[in-house]
Amino acid sequence: MRDDACVFCRIVAGEIPSDRVHEDDAVIAFRDLAPKAPVHVLVVPREHHRDVRDLTSRPELLAHVVEVARDVAAELADGEFRLIFNTGASAGQTVFHVHAHVLASGELAEGEM
Repeated sequence: MRDDACVFCRIVAGEIPSDRVHEDDAVIAFRDLAPKAPVHVLVVPREHHRDVRDLTSRPELLAHVVEVARDVAAELADGEFRLIFNTGASAGQTVFHVHAHVLASGELAEGEM
């Protein structure tokens, strides 16, 4: 599943460069271009799903996103982290391809995610 107009689908496909910190058959994880914390990584499923609600039918994929978030925080920070899914425009979602924000190593910067 892919949406050719989706920026994250294009990042997954390698059409747009990213600073990847993890990739496997199900997800990629890359550094956010506008970080809100010293460690700010996005964990993005390779398949296009609009938001985290779509993953209720894919619990194994949702669990894998959380596992990758845990591993990224362990590797890049002290293992403690915030995991945020923005769901819907009024909740701050700007790219409508499900993604988890992994934030660690300090206070959040001001502004939206």
